[in-house]
Amino acid sequence: MAAKPAQTDSFFGTFGSKNRISHQRWIVCTMLFFATLIAYVDRGVLAYLEKFLQGIIPGLDSVKYGYILFCFQVAYAIGMVIAGGLADKLGTRKAFAIAITLWSIAAMLPGAAFSVITLGIAMFMLGLGEAANFPACIKAVAEWFPKRERALATGIFNSGSNIGNIVVPLIVPTLVVAVSWRGAFVVTGAFGIVWLIIWLFYYNRPEKHRSVSQSELDLILSDPIEKLEKVPWSRVLPCKETWAFSIGKFLTDPIWWFYLFWLPRYLQTTFSLSLASNRLPIVIVYTIATVGSIGGGWISSILINAGRNLNVSRKVAMLVCALCVVPVFAAPFIHHLWVVVGLVGLATAAHQGWSANLFTLPSDVFPKAAVGSVIGIGGMAGAIGGALFQLATGYIVHFTHSYIPLFGIACFAYLLALVIIHFITPKLAPAHINISEGKASA
Repeated sequence: MAAKPAQTDSFFGTFGSKNRISHQRWIVCTMLFFATLIAYVDRGVLAYLEKFLQGIIPGLDSVKYGYILFCFQVAYAIGMVIAGGLADKLGTRKAFAIAITLWSIAAMLPGAAFSVITLGIAMFMLGLGEAANFPACIKAVAEWFPKRERALATGIFNSGSNIGNIVVPLIVPTLVVAVSWRGAFVVTGAFGIVWLIIWLFYYNRPEKHRSVSQSELDLILSDPIEKLEKVPWSRVLPCKETWAFSIGKFLTDPIWWFYLFWLPRYLQTTFSLSLASNRLPIVIVYTIATVGSIGGGWISSILINAGRNLNVSRKVAMLVCALCVVPVFAAPFIHHLWVVVGLVGLATAAHQGWSANLFTLPSDVFPKAAVGSVIGIGGMAGAIGGALFQLATGYIVHFTHSYIPLFGIACFAYLLALVIIHFITPKLAPAHINISEGKASA
C-alpha cells in the first residue's frame, strides 16, 4: 500500500508529525460506545414509562405491551438478516448513518402516539434500525483496529449497553417533568441526530482519514490480508457449532430482554414505586451488570492462563454464570426491595458474563471469515426467541398477575442452554466448513 502523505493540519490530528502515532481509532471506538448507549436509551424509554402510560394510552395493558415488544423483536430479527449485507454494500459510514436516522426518528414517534397500534409501529421501526448497531460497530472495529486490539475495542463499545440502561432512569423522570412524557421520547430520540451529525463529519475509513498518522495506519493495517472476507450463511448453517451457538442465543437472549423491558414495570407494580423512586433500583441493577461483562471474560482467561484447555475454560465460565442466575428464582417471593434488586443485579451480571463467553464461541471454532455469518444467524435466533417470550410474558402477567413463572424460566434457561451446547459440541474443535465458496477479498 502506498505511503500516506504526512498531515500538516487537522482538528483531530497529530499536528504535522508523521512519525508520531495518532490515536484516531480510539475516537472511533468512543463514537461506537455512544451509538450503543443511545440505542439502549431509545429502547429503554418505553420500558420505563410503560406503567405510567397505562392510564394515558387507551387499551394499553400487559398483553398489548407484550405485542408492542413483539413488534420490536420481530423487526430486530429482520434487521439482523439485512444489516450485515447493507454495511458490506454501502460501507460502514453510509449504512450506520441510514440506521441511526431510522431509529432516531422511530424513537421520537411514541411522543406522537395515541394508540397501542401507533406505539407498535414506532417500536417496529425502532427495532429495524437498531438491529444494525451491533453489525455496524463490529465492522467499524474491523476497519479501524488490528486483531490484537479488537476484543478490547469491542468490550468498550459494548459497555454502552449497560450505561444506556443506567442513563434511562436518571434522565427520563426529569424529562417527563420538564417536557412531558411525549417530549421525553422526542428529546432522547434527538440524541441520535446529534450523533449522526458528528459521525458524518468525522468518520471515514482509516486509509482516507485526514487525521490518521502514517504510524497509526501501519498499526491498523498490520495484520496479514485474509484471502476471504465473507462466508455465506449457506456454508455455516449446516454446522453443528452454528446450531449450538444459535440455540444458546435463542434460550438466553430473551431473559436479557425480559429484564430490559419488564423490570421497571415489575418494580413499580410490586413495590408501589413512582417514576422518580424507581430510578435508583434500576441504576443499581445495571451498575452491577457492568461487573459481569468484565468478570465473565476474566474467569475464562484465568483458566486458560492456568493451563486449562479452551473447551473447559469457556464452559466452566459459562457454568459459573449459569449458577449465579439461579437465585433470581426467589425474587418474586421476597418483599424487600433491595434484596430483589441484589438478586436481579446478580442475574443480569451473570447474563453479561455468560454472553461474553457465548459470543467468543464462533471465533473459537470458525475461521474469521465465517464469524460474522454465524453471529448474524445467532443474533436472529436470539431476537426470535425474544419476540416469542415478549408475547408469553404479556399473557402470563395479564392472566396470572404473577411473575413467578417468568423468573422460573429465567432461573433455568442458562443451565438448559449449557447442557444443549455441551451435548452438541462436547469439544470446542474447529468446525468442518468448506470455505472455498466464500467471497474472496479484493
